[in-house]
Amino acid sequence: MKQVDALLDGLDDVLPPPRVRAQLRLAANLTQQDVADAVGVKRLAVVRWELGKSHPRRPQRDAYIHLLKRLAERFPEAAEPNEGMPTPASESRGSG
Repeated sequence: MKQVDALLDGLDDVLPPPRVRAQLRLAANLTQQDVADAVGVKRLAVVRWELGKSHPRRPQRDAYIHLLKRLAERFPEAAEPNEGMPTPASESRGSG
């Protein structure tokens, strides 16, 4: 049973594609700074995660995955890859 749980826990540790990360954040009307503050990193880290330039490391990775999962539960339409959604680079909020 522990082996099965370990396999399933490993599946929980998968990040959605970068575009979906941004879509989920935008659906919740959160800024990159909001996410950075909640996860405990600088805004630039969130920018890089949403662009696919880098990946979060533990313990921030666990917090970020948890946040994204909860957002996906609340905004299931944003959890699907969608070419029509704005990208993080097009975000014009100058929070810094």
